[in-house]
Amino acid sequence: MSLGDQGVVFLLAIALLATCAQNSEARVTCQNGVKSMVYLSPKITQHQGLVSDKYFYDIEFPKGHIAIKSFDAEVVDDAGNPVSLEETYLHHWLAIRYYERIGSKDKKRNGHLGGFEQPDIIVAGNAGTCDQNLREFFGFGAETRKTPTYIPDPYGLEVGDPLKVPSGYEEKWMFNIHAIDTRDTVDAKECAECRCDLYNMTKPSNPNYVGGVDCCIDGKRCKLKNGIEPVQRNVYLKYTVKWVDWSDSIVPVKAFIFDVTDTWQHTGIHDCHIEYDIEKSATGIATKRSRVKLPISGDVVYGSAHQHMGGLGSALYKEDGQLICSSKPIYGKGNGVGDEAGYVVGMTTCYPKPGSVKIAQGETITFESNYNSEERRFGVMGFFYILVAESPVKLAKV
Repeated sequence: MSLGDQGVVFLLAIALLATCAQNSEARVTCQNGVKSMVYLSPKITQHQGLVSDKYFYDIEFPKGHIAIKSFDAEVVDDAGNPVSLEETYLHHWLAIRYYERIGSKDKKRNGHLGGFEQPDIIVAGNAGTCDQNLREFFGFGAETRKTPTYIPDPYGLEVGDPLKVPSGYEEKWMFNIHAIDTRDTVDAKECAECRCDLYNMTKPSNPNYVGGVDCCIDGKRCKLKNGIEPVQRNVYLKYTVKWVDWSDSIVPVKAFIFDVTDTWQHTGIHDCHIEYDIEKSATGIATKRSRVKLPISGDVVYGSAHQHMGGLGSALYKEDGQLICSSKPIYGKGNGVGDEAGYVVGMTTCYPKPGSVKIAQGETITFESNYNSEERRFGVMGFFYILVAESPVKLAKV
């Protein structure tokens, strides 16, 4: 190697070291140019049976114009130990980007405030089609520990671009964390599935509503076994973000979340109902479908679904019937953290070979969600999350 070449290598090494070290005081680690940081959400105080459905604004998050490579999370206790789904059921966590007016005086946003819309805030959601819901960029439920989120090279989810932030605002991130303390409850799994009678709740507008998120709202308590004394404890969402500094070599992806309850194919409106019920049937399998048109052309680079207990798997299909991605639940078989018997502890993911799965703008996609129907189920969900690298030239439907 010539002295000149050695000098170039040395300068590149110094530049990479500087890139990795610039945030060292914030406990950022760096490997092969990919930065990583572990954070904790604000404290969530629980006791047996209690539902916590909290909104936390301005959470800790990497700064600058970057490309997110992964976003993983799990529930831990005060000592940092992972908490079992059998004790605290993580119904969902959602990470949402938003813009806040600079100098905003409203500092009372954390806690349960009934949603994301607040004064001086613009929610900058994903590219999905639901009109009002599912606006997160990242988020899972009980399956979070065993569902990979890594975005392969050369792709990344671009955030922090100052040119895209509205004038007079700054970009921030928030959490919605819905966790249920099922310790000492009469039926932990039924509490986790939000069965209304266990919460002494009804829904006046729908007398047939027997279970779902409207019955396990913040502050409610699932029925406990007799003689139980309250034992308080704190839990946190521990989340790990990996990212790289933005550069022209990164191919940006857009995040789409589809809901199997989307009414668009029947009404022309993307009214996503979020949850639905499964009636008991002799076939043992209940299949629900929805259809949606993708607003852009591009290559699918990642896919994963979200289902509750009883889920059998979900799939997305192109207009010609070609499979885009199939995602199935991973059920726990033991009693350790991450392998809780009967719980959905992960979802399989898709990483198509680059350029192998293309979707044309305006193409109708079919979403199929399958559940076990050997017994009645209520308040189940069927979402599908994909990342698409937009094509510079619109693809024509075949």
